[in-house]
Amino acid sequence: MPLDYTRPLAVDLFAGAGGLSLGLEQAGYEIAAAVEYDPIHAAVHEYNFPYGQTFARDVTGITGAEIRSDSGIGKREIALVAGGPPCQGISLIGRRALDDPRNALLKEYVRLVLELQPRHFLMENVAGLTVGKHRQLLTEVIDLLSDGGYQVLTPYRVLQAADYGTPQSRKRLILLGARADVPLPHYPEPAFTPRPIRNRPLPADPELPLGPSVDDALGDIPDAHSINALLDGDCATAVDYGVPSHYAAELRGITMAADDFSHPRRFDRSMLTSSNRTNHTSRSIERFEATMPGDVEPVSRFLRLNPEGICNTLRAGTASDRGAFTAPRPIHPTYPRVITVREAARLHGYPDWFRFHVTKWNGFREIGNSVPARLGRVLGAALLQADNVTPTRGEAIDVGDPHLLSMNASEAEKYYGIKERVIPQRDRK
Repeated sequence: MPLDYTRPLAVDLFAGAGGLSLGLEQAGYEIAAAVEYDPIHAAVHEYNFPYGQTFARDVTGITGAEIRSDSGIGKREIALVAGGPPCQGISLIGRRALDDPRNALLKEYVRLVLELQPRHFLMENVAGLTVGKHRQLLTEVIDLLSDGGYQVLTPYRVLQAADYGTPQSRKRLILLGARADVPLPHYPEPAFTPRPIRNRPLPADPELPLGPSVDDALGDIPDAHSINALLDGDCATAVDYGVPSHYAAELRGITMAADDFSHPRRFDRSMLTSSNRTNHTSRSIERFEATMPGDVEPVSRFLRLNPEGICNTLRAGTASDRGAFTAPRPIHPTYPRVITVREAARLHGYPDWFRFHVTKWNGFREIGNSVPARLGRVLGAALLQADNVTPTRGEAIDVGDPHLLSMNASEAEKYYGIKERVIPQRDRK
């Protein structure tokens, strides 16, 4: 499946399953290359973006020259390098923050931007990077990029995904910049008034239209707990969907938004995927049933979603070497159970053709660690507008091999030719 070189080329670092890749593709970019350390998540990215090159690599061991040569980009100009490098600490007073080994990936992101020399860069990260001592990290990143010949859009901003049409509260730091010979973009202005998470009155006369609700996202999906086949795993199951909202119709592939320039994926819209059931005890079901939408269930501390509101921030849970715990999942607004991976995906803006790893733990991690697609889309659109590029819609393509979604760590490492384990074994203490 060759790259479409008529579309602006993008490279996604720390790509995960591809939330940011998806949003940028929808804006009009061609995801020519993606780098993801975890081979299980890399395989999921490859399934969803089969036309680009997915590298299951540690960014510290890959060069810009390798990315160019092995992806087919070659000497062509790269329009955008994007990514969300993890950072876990702040150095002691008297040291540069980026010299702290816990922050090394921020430095590697800058290195690859400077090696690849894209027209624009996009860095996303946790909002906490703007607070207290952690601001030193941002200052040092900006200084390195500026010293390397890039303009940085300041002041940097923390954006709320719900302001751009995501039915979930999720704030992310967004840092944008341009090469010295390229125009700087502007941050996109909010397009929607977010709905509340808890049971609060909706704004009587909002200046902007109300964004999509939890019910808009989930209302047409049949109850997974009524489908026995979903007890055994994530099997694609033919179902009768309900009448979709405008938001859900786009995710089901029934309609396509005017600002969505992605490659339409060919898939069976009658199938329900990523919906493996969770077995709850009868006592948990009783407690969930007794919890009013918009309230927190007192024992589990799970929020029961308000159908007229938006979802609280979906978290990723812990890594395999820290117990592999699934993050708390909200309770469905109608059914006395926690939401499925597919329902979490709807709340994040993923279309129904987009698939995740078959295990619930990996699937929820892939969603919880990702950028909502609609936030990525408006950011990509702002960058292309600054570059005076008129986006064109991609041609329809097939998704990848479904086997990519069910690999365990050993299988994924073998598939990518990784000789030594890169992801720690699960600690079951």
